[in-house]
Amino acid sequence: MTGQEADDVVTAAFLVIGDEILSGRTKDKNIGFVADYMTSLGIDLKEVRVVPDEQEEIVSAVNALRARYSYVFTSGGIGPTHDDITAESVAAAFNVPLNLDPRAVAIMEKHYQPGQFTPARQRMARIPDGADLIENKVSKAPGFRIENVHVMAGVPSIMQAMMDAIAPTLKTGKKMLSKTVAADMPESRIADRLAAIQDAHPQTLIGSYPNASDGKFTTQIVIRSRDEAVLNAAERDVAQAVSEILDT
Repeated sequence: MTGQEADDVVTAAFLVIGDEILSGRTKDKNIGFVADYMTSLGIDLKEVRVVPDEQEEIVSAVNALRARYSYVFTSGGIGPTHDDITAESVAAAFNVPLNLDPRAVAIMEKHYQPGQFTPARQRMARIPDGADLIENKVSKAPGFRIENVHVMAGVPSIMQAMMDAIAPTLKTGKKMLSKTVAADMPESRIADRLAAIQDAHPQTLIGSYPNASDGKFTTQIVIRSRDEAVLNAAERDVAQAVSEILDT
């Protein structure tokens, strides 16, 4: 990969926070959305982690991921209950204070009727020092961004609205292109040829995905690259390999 091509690559990690995900009580609906969303923006989602509502685990994951990737996105743990500890954990990861934020307070006071902005709800207005707010058009309680870490709600509709709010602020890379070649054969018959083609086209990612139906084995071969000419050349080689193997 050349220097210019490296500059075109923007990476991300998604950190899912919550005991309810790990216990199975709640089925995560955000990972697939984030993966699709990142791909559409030209950002490579490189890693997904799921951690419990434990400060030590959250701090460790945030610090590891923010050092490794262009962006970190989190979901979960910024609600009004005692076990929602993401905000304080992220503040601890950055070693900054966590306080009621006047901007967040103003937004939420307008949203609730007089007397309904309770101490529990005020927990959702606590923002780490130095963070920017992430707009929440659904329920108003904001998320926040501190450096390259974006902290969002776990409720899918709210998380998705927050993602839409931050998308224009994200640096995006050159989009990954892809082509698919259908191979009417088991994956094992073409594995060696695909390995050789991958070696010959290092700017591509080649994956093979087997399928079995009614006792017949087929394979879908997906070629991915950010360079259209490279992609087309690799596709031709894959198609030729498939043709040659089927003819033998």
